Amino acid sequence: MSSGVAARHDAKKLVRSPSGLRMVPEHRAFGSPFGLEEPQWVPDKECPRCMQCDAKFDFITRKHHCRRCGKCFCDRCCSQKVPLRRMCFVDPVRQCAECALVSHREAEFYDRQLKVLLSGATFTVTFGNSEKSETMVCRLSNNQRCLILDGDSHCEIEVAHISTVQVLTEGFAPGEKDIHTYSVLESQPASKGGNARATGMFLQYTVPGTEGEAQLKLTAGEDANTSRRQATAWLVAMHKAAKLLYESRDQ
Repeated sequence: MSSGVAARHDAKKLVRSPSGLRMVPEHRAFGSPFGLEEPQWVPDKECPRCMQCDAKFDFITRKHHCRRCGKCFCDRCCSQKVPLRRMCFVDPVRQCAECALVSHREAEFYDRQLKVLLSGATFTVTFGNSEKSETMVCRLSNNQRCLILDGDSHCEIEVAHISTVQVLTEGFAPGEKDIHTYSVLESQPASKGGNARATGMFLQYTVPGTEGEAQLKLTAGEDANTSRRQATAWLVAMHKAAKLLYESRDQ
């Protein structure tokens, strides 16, 4: 893709919605796969009372809509203004207590784990059922839409086309291993590892113009060095990204 075309795809515009100012992609199709659409607000006539504490709205008890869920609340139940990056808001916006808690948790992904994904890490990569593998740097593209793998060869996987993520973990007890499966399209995690560390990842994804699904395996190095620590952190961040991707599709 030429730099000019890429720039047009990544172009953004400032828009004003009832909820506040948002910096959104010029073309909706080129938005982040982790993004969420603004909710439809519950109509005023359908919520005469706070949907949390049941206080009746009047001239003194004002009605507010949570910018994340769209439900109606009184000021006491919807007083927090929290960043909501998944909806591209420029400034912190009013949210109910439950939604504010979720947004605070997501802030860790955007403040820390997203940076890890963008920086990338080194893995041993095996494509499909091949017996051959190669050392590649895997990172998330700046526009968050592709996983880019660079080594002797080059591969790009659209995040939106990833269907399943399986995290291979290793327990602290010698020889203890587990596979933590996360189906991005269908379900929540099938199992949760306890005191374990991520050692690798399987990805299943579709390739436009081909039938069936492709797959690859990422394996972190065995040495307890900086590269291994970066790879482990990247795997943890990617697992969190898969959860956000599932939520975006489930919406």
